[in-house]
Amino acid sequence: MNNKKQIVDALRKRGNKVTPQRLVTIEVLLTFRQQHFSVEELFLGVKQRNPDVGMSTIYRTVQILEEMGLITKRNFDDGFARYELCELDEKHWHHHLICLKCGKVIEMQDDFLEALEKEIEEKKDFMIINHELKVYGYCSDCYAITKGVKFD
Repeated sequence: MNNKKQIVDALRKRGNKVTPQRLVTIEVLLTFRQQHFSVEELFLGVKQRNPDVGMSTIYRTVQILEEMGLITKRNFDDGFARYELCELDEKHWHHHLICLKCGKVIEMQDDFLEALEKEIEEKKDFMIINHELKVYGYCSDCYAITKGVKFD
């Protein structure tokens, strides 16, 4: 599991500076542990702790952490880039259920594609490193509200 010390050690090992601004950014980022977050949400959280941190510092830190594989950029087809922390021991990305009505994103930790991956590797002589699955539909709240109504 990622923690502040692991991230700081990885940054130093890579040769990146670990400034007070970067430290507070990491601290706030870790508060989003089970959530998807935007750069803007991260920035607002950091500004509450240190008003002197600029947006460019946040963008640069996010870029570095993404390059290092410590966070992953996610696209839920709503026009906004979101990020999430990567687990260091995570074999595969987890999957997402995306509500077409309200935009809610529900994480699925189960990996239903292992058998399919094995079959693809054998039949297509292709080594799979990872996969990403997004399933679109309606969350229970939206489905319940519109039950019986035809969706567009």
